[in-house]
Formats: sequence, structure tokens, C-alpha cells
Amino acid sequence: MNTRRELPESPYLAAAGGRKPHHIPVWFMRQAGRSLPEYRALRAQHRMLEACFDPELVCEITLQPVRRHGVDAAILFSDIVVPLKASGIELDIVADVGPVMEHPVRTIDDVRAMKPLEPEQVSPIAEAVSLLVSELGDVPLIGFAGAPFTLASYLVEGGPSRHHEHTKAMMLGEPDTWHALMTALTDLTITFLQAQVQAGVDAVQVFDSWAGTLSLADYRSHVLPHSARVFETLAAADVPMTHFGVGTAELLGAMSEAGASVVGVDWRTSLTDAAARVKPGTALQGNLDPVVLLAGWPVVERAVRAVVEDGRRAVDAGAAGHVFNLGHGVLPATDPGVITDVVSLVHSL
Repeated sequence: MNTRRELPESPYLAAAGGRKPHHIPVWFMRQAGRSLPEYRALRAQHRMLEACFDPELVCEITLQPVRRHGVDAAILFSDIVVPLKASGIELDIVADVGPVMEHPVRTIDDVRAMKPLEPEQVSPIAEAVSLLVSELGDVPLIGFAGAPFTLASYLVEGGPSRHHEHTKAMMLGEPDTWHALMTALTDLTITFLQAQVQAGVDAVQVFDSWAGTLSLADYRSHVLPHSARVFETLAAADVPMTHFGVGTAELLGAMSEAGASVVGVDWRTSLTDAAARVKPGTALQGNLDPVVLLAGWPVVERAVRAVVEDGRRAVDAGAAGHVFNLGHGVLPATDPGVITDVVSLVHSL
């Protein structure tokens, strides 16, 4: 699908691919972001979506945590609504709110009015990937996209939601409209990820941030087939693929059936328990509670050591590998020095 870099010494790619790394790999969701003063200085001059479509800014912001923390992987600076915006959906990312849609998608006519994403519409993101591949040296680059369900929840609700009432009402009460929407969003997600892979990313992560609001039965019926099509189609790229959600303890087994090589685990579930729930041969990523990083170094050190030990037990129990990460994203109030110290500690263990 693309001509990929050879990074045989990458601990991240080894663990994500089921091989033994020479040290435990570590990176952080939202490692490029509001915890970094250098990021805040750049963002003071640029709106979020403007930054996401500026290849040189994307490159610089993606590199900032790699330079500062020495993490084992970079993740592309972007947002899950970028492909929606690129395809022509009117939306904005509002400070302290999140993505807000100008016109929520509520009817079958709304779904039919959506336009497919064309690769050239995300060419700035592909250009950013190309710049990063030449800058990162032997550090792998993770591309990402939002999963169809999480994109659908933003589109149907019109923005962030606590209860996802419009989304679930459509899903359960208007299944034909729901599956038409999910089919369109699956196509969009595949196009966005393929553009990143063809530009040179070394791995991908699919964020199903809101899947934890669903029962297992509803997830299997209304979401899993669409997520599985994303991973089935991207399998030809032969890159490690991670599937992540929050509050997904009851869904981990089903999520692992979708076809990713790595399943992200949040802090509510031990890695050892997760190993028993996912398909054999699945690697795990996680799962330090992000709030722990605010609790002072003695607490952080104990918690990091506990996650590393839990990861070892999970591998002994059958997980294919362990990538150290948080159970969700870095919080803005986090001291960057603590993050750097966590990376050093994990590497030393």
C-alpha cells in the first residue's frame, strides 16, 4: 500500500507487532498539546482547525513531545473531526467545548447530503506526514482517525454529549438511517487512514472515544461491523493498528474482534484482566490514570511501576505485548517535567 521505512529497532513497533522490544515502549495520548508551553505559544497564534491543515505547523507540534520527552513514538497532531471538515461538513472546534456542528445529521436526507471524502481534500495532512517521516529519524509515526461511532455521535448530537440521546435514538429507533450514516463514516475513516498510510505513517490508531456509552449487545449489533470494516480494509497496509476507547471494559473482547493488533485499555481495567478479555495474540496499550501525573512524584513512581508490572503479568497471561501509555490523554495541567521523568522511569524498568 505504501513504501514504509524500515525501523527494526523500534521498541514501539516491536511491542505493537507482538515481538519482544529491547525496552518497554512509552508514548502518551495528547502528548502534543496543552501541557507543553511551546505548544501553547504556537496555538496562541492559530485556531485549532487552522493548525490541523497547516503541514509545517502539524510537523512542528508533532515533534515537540518527541524532542522534549524522548518518547518511543510520535502521534500525528490532528483532530478526529478533520476528515469531516475536509469533506465539506460545516463545523468548528470551540475552546472549552469541543467540535460543534453547524447542522446536526438527524434524518436520512441529512445522511444522503453528506459528500464522500476525497484523498486530495486531506493532502495537507499527507504532506505533514511526509515532512515528519523525514524529520523523525528512527522514531515511528502513528497516524489516527476517529472511529465511525464516535464521529457519528458528534454529527448526530451536534457536539459533545453526556448521554448521546439523539445518537442512541437514531441507532435503536431508525436502524436504516443509522447504518447508512455509519457506512458513510466508515468510508470516510478508511479514506483518511489510507491517505496517512500512503504518505508514510508507521502505525495507526482508531479512537472510539464514546463507545463506552454502549451496551455490549448494542455495540455488537450497531457498531462492530463498521469498525471491523475499517480494520479489514487497512489490514493490507501491514502496519500495527490500535483500537482505543474510554470506559470500554465490557467491550474489550468485542473491540479486539474488530481486527486491530493492539487494544487500548483505560485505567478502570487492569491489563491482566484485559489480557483475559481480548483475542489471543492481541497486544495491550495503557493504562496509567492521567490524573496520577498531578499527584506528586512518589505517587507517580509507584503507579508507573505498578502499570509496568501489570503489563508483564498481562504478557505472561497471553497478551502479545505491552505499550505503556495513559488510559486517556495528558491533562492540560500536567507538568511536562513529570512526563519526561515517567519516560525515563519506564525505560529503566
